[in-house]
Amino acid sequence: MKKCYFCASLTRKMMKLKAGDPAPDFWGEDQNGNQIALKDFRGSKLVLYFYPKDNTPGCTAEACSLRDGNVQLLQRGFKIVGVSKDSIASHKKFSEKFSLPFPLIADTDLKIMNDYGVWGEKKFMGKTVVGTIRTTFLISEDGIIERIIDKVNTKTHADQILEDGVE
Repeated sequence: MKKCYFCASLTRKMMKLKAGDPAPDFWGEDQNGNQIALKDFRGSKLVLYFYPKDNTPGCTAEACSLRDGNVQLLQRGFKIVGVSKDSIASHKKFSEKFSLPFPLIADTDLKIMNDYGVWGEKKFMGKTVVGTIRTTFLISEDGIIERIIDKVNTKTHADQILEDGVE
């Protein structure tokens, strides 16, 4: 497979975040036209999840798992924000279709994904492609990454977050 300069450049620029690092600041527009920023969640814990594409089987399962676990996550002090490169209009349809009670940020310029290191090469159906690497960041009340989940179980993601001893 021939590598392009743009793809190689993105891979080199990707930061490898780890637990204990400050979460990179972000802001973007959600499916309802609201501006959403990391600073909006100071004092609350945040589930910041990155997913490849609205209305695909795995992404729908993940979003619905988080929707169904939303009350338990709120009881544990978590708020949820999803991020993908889909448009605001796509997020609006996806959110309405599945009654998602949390914001979905349209990161069409890939800035947030690049800042979090989740845009890059990955394996998909046996091929190497460039895209969103499904990843969830659990961020503390003071903006520190507590945990990174890079082996997401899309069907039981809320349980995966809750069962891993997050308080």
